[in-house]
Amino acid sequence: MVNPITPAITAYLGLGSNLASPVEQIKSARFAIAAIEGVKELAFSSLYHSLPMGPKDQPDYVNAVMAIATELSVLDLLHKLQAIEAAHGRTRTGERWGARTLDLDILMYGDQSIDLPELTVPHPGIVDRSFVLYPWHEIAPELSIPGRGSLADLLAACPLAGLKKLD
Repeated sequence: MVNPITPAITAYLGLGSNLASPVEQIKSARFAIAAIEGVKELAFSSLYHSLPMGPKDQPDYVNAVMAIATELSVLDLLHKLQAIEAAHGRTRTGERWGARTLDLDILMYGDQSIDLPELTVPHPGIVDRSFVLYPWHEIAPELSIPGRGSLADLLAACPLAGLKKLD
């Protein structure tokens, strides 16, 4: 019996780091994600420098957005991303918006709206996060986000808030 081929789903991932050489953390995570079996990189944004969202007594962040095609289920993808975070020294302390070596978020998974105890997609905070919207728009300017509207409209309503593209 032949196994059916799982069609690839386009997913968008947010990458962020503000500890232990953030630019290198993001670059390393990009290659680790692309190396996951059942994942193919489609696009990767420029790197952006952003101010911390939470406590201000932490270093600034480096952020990017990555588009992938994946055959993994959303939870399998989540668990693979969490393993990459852990391999990069991420420890989950329960502190929200604290400093971290690596933060990988599933921003969007196909056109699905997902509400599970461990995952909500589209990511609930995207509408007011310049460090997500600007790099995302760079790689997917025509994208429409389920339940949120067009990425271009969200971007137009979101101030830069200190965001700067890195060279």
